[in-house]
Amino acid sequence: MFMFIDTHCHLDFDSFDDDLPSVIQRALENQVSAIITIGTDIKSSERAISIAEQFSTVFAAVGIHPTDCQHTTSDDIKIIEDMLSHQKVVAVGEIGLDYYHMRAEKEKQIQVFSQLVALAKDKHFPVIIHNREAHSDMLALLDKLKPGASGGVMHSFSGDSEYLQKVIELNLFISFTGNITFKNAKGLDLVSDAPIDKMLLETDSPFLTPMPFRGKRNEPGFITYTARKIAETKNLSLEKVAQITTSNAKSLFKLQI
Repeated sequence: MFMFIDTHCHLDFDSFDDDLPSVIQRALENQVSAIITIGTDIKSSERAISIAEQFSTVFAAVGIHPTDCQHTTSDDIKIIEDMLSHQKVVAVGEIGLDYYHMRAEKEKQIQVFSQLVALAKDKHFPVIIHNREAHSDMLALLDKLKPGASGGVMHSFSGDSEYLQKVIELNLFISFTGNITFKNAKGLDLVSDAPIDKMLLETDSPFLTPMPFRGKRNEPGFITYTARKIAETKNLSLEKVAQITTSNAKSLFKLQI
């Protein structure tokens, strides 16, 4: 039986408080063998670790999201560093740049992102990157910082074919979410262009719920709908998409499953 890995979701969000064990069980029933729940600040990262401790199929990433970094201190960076020693932590993230919401000044976002990429590189962890309307600065920073052999993923990927090529040249994976299943979805050309051997699957739960569940809370078990759309767009079997993206995720995050 082929399996899927949801490489990006937010199980610490309030919308999962009442039924998290059922969410995990439904994921297993839908062939999701592993889930990475993502931290967005110190408290969220702590909760991600706590959830990962409770469920054998859940792993954690720890980081500070660009919309939450305005008051980040050197002490916060040290806390993230200390979290990397936990056996269920597999990545530094969610980190990056967000010039759409602009809840933190550009200079602060760049500073915190640079510090966390350097930390990940030093500790040999992959990075999980958020980029919204900051393509130019993001590419310049990644070219300068070079995440290195540990690599990383540009999550919920969007952009153009030139940006796609540059991201891949930087030794990064890309991942797509449920929004590629929407009617008249943008970005299917990117799905076509992206090499499957550089692709991961994610839900970004509880957001970006795929069709036919759009409008409801997203959850890891829905990842099969995104995988089917990728298979259809790339003229591959669902099994092939599952096998390759699962292998990619296991390699990037060093998952022992």
